Amino acid sequence: MIDRTFLLRFPVIIILLVHSVPGMFDNGINDFGNLYLNEIGFAPFGVTIAWLIKLSHVAAALCLLFNRYIKIAGFVTIFVLVMGIIMVHYKEGWFVVGGGRNGVEFNFLLIFVLFYIMYPDLFSNTGKVDVNTKHDASV
Repeated sequence: MIDRTFLLRFPVIIILLVHSVPGMFDNGINDFGNLYLNEIGFAPFGVTIAWLIKLSHVAAALCLLFNRYIKIAGFVTIFVLVMGIIMVHYKEGWFVVGGGRNGVEFNFLLIFVLFYIMYPDLFSNTGKVDVNTKHDASV
């Protein structure tokens, strides 16, 4: 459960849960489905899609917590984040705060963090410098 990806998995777990669970109790998910998804053409399935999105966040958080089914949880969550960029955040620009509002930067970061969690060895042993090896300084 605690491995070299845990320091990234833990905050992603918290983010996914905080972004999904409160909406289950304050009507936020239903509002997102009715007032946004249904209005942009997903009617009559907006509420169902909204619930599937948020339940996928909870499922992904559990997968990350128990370090199981990481790739499928990652791909599903990345798909949701990319669709969020396309449908919601892109038109708002890059910045979440500061130079703008509700932009893509946070989703962008989460996507790459999830890729690292899914493939922590992707770049291992490439371009690695061995500090114990003497190098010719004249080259």
